Amino acid sequence: MRMRKKKRAEERIQACGEYMRIDDMLEGGKPVCLEIGCGKGGFICETALSRPDANFIAVERVSDVIVNAVEKAQSMSLPNARFIVADAAKLADILPHGIIRELYLNFSDPWPKRYQHNKRLTSPVFLEIYKKIMRQNGVLRLKTDNMDLFGYSLVSLPAHGFEITRETRDLYGSELLGGNVPTEYEKKFVERGVKICYLEAVFM
Repeated sequence: MRMRKKKRAEERIQACGEYMRIDDMLEGGKPVCLEIGCGKGGFICETALSRPDANFIAVERVSDVIVNAVEKAQSMSLPNARFIVADAAKLADILPHGIIRELYLNFSDPWPKRYQHNKRLTSPVFLEIYKKIMRQNGVLRLKTDNMDLFGYSLVSLPAHGFEITRETRDLYGSELLGGNVPTEYEKKFVERGVKICYLEAVFM
């Protein structure tokens, strides 16, 4: 489905310019957390609000997608949320190596066809990028409604330097639900009775 063009997206982002500068998020000693693919920003903003002890950066490839998230952060006056418009494949060139303490992959595109698997955010290509920007013992957290992507990730992560410490194919029926912040997609899936898969993996 083609993304609907947002009216004055670039102008609206520029009006929230302070939220597009990440330098201050990388200083001061607070843990730095990264979400790849933030959608309308519900997860990153609510998480940043509940955790003032950490700094949160979200990356989106398309400005038409990220504009609502940036405006949401500004409306909430969040001091610890920032945004980047960039391809996730470029993250190792944008972020200091070893800076990310927590990495969130929430309902990423499953790229279902076999020839597309290298585009998956848990493919070896992306895992090698994460290993550059993550701290030792940093935690990757993944949520998805796609069982195939989840099974793929359960294999690819341990094969490329990550130890899976917690996993479930039914987050809302497990003890791992405590503290969960749902995304906009997630709320819709749960209302429809769709099972949510979840895992945590530590970068070793």
